[in-house]
Amino acid sequence: MSKDMFERDRKFYQERGIGSQMGFGKKPAVVVIDLQRGFTDPSFPLGGDLDRVVESCKSLIDAAHKKNIPVIFTTTGYEKHLKDAGVWIKKVPSTGLLQLNSKWVEIDPRLGKTEDDILIVKKYPSGFFGTHLDTTLHGMGIDTLIVTGCTTSGCVRATCIDTVQYGYYGVVPEECVGDRAEGPHLANLFDIGQKYCDVTRLDDVLAWIDRYQPAEEAK
Repeated sequence: MSKDMFERDRKFYQERGIGSQMGFGKKPAVVVIDLQRGFTDPSFPLGGDLDRVVESCKSLIDAAHKKNIPVIFTTTGYEKHLKDAGVWIKKVPSTGLLQLNSKWVEIDPRLGKTEDDILIVKKYPSGFFGTHLDTTLHGMGIDTLIVTGCTTSGCVRATCIDTVQYGYYGVVPEECVGDRAEGPHLANLFDIGQKYCDVTRLDDVLAWIDRYQPAEEAK
């Protein structure tokens, strides 16, 4: 899709009351979807060139750590018997290569994950589906998710849909998400921005984080 086509469609949506900005809530968390070795190593069947995304996410994660904003990583991984992969393994057989305890489910070390960060192992696209993500967020009083990672057309999109369905404000820094191919990335990023989460520039998110103060500190 061309830039002109996206602008035309964006105007079309706006005229019909679609694609408004929600903004941030009061207490954010950063969710990093599946930036594991199996997706960030282009030599792996499921991998792609996500160096730019990893670099951008590192900047965001560092900023979040400085403000004690929770950072939650997800990784997709399966038992060797693959019974936990359901019928999805039939649609995407290469997901069976993401074996638990293998290096392919490890978070890319360039992201600087710390012991204080949360790791969630998932089996399906959304970070919410069949996991303790929602319960964990509620326990911390989180109302805003800054969603990052890969792939834009798959697990990021699914997580963004559940973000709004579970009642969270959702923000997607466009430099912090990526896919294996440009077409699916651009089309799904546009759709996410029109229906589910606010898609914005990383600089704008970093500026908001720089101004952010937890409610108890802002008194």
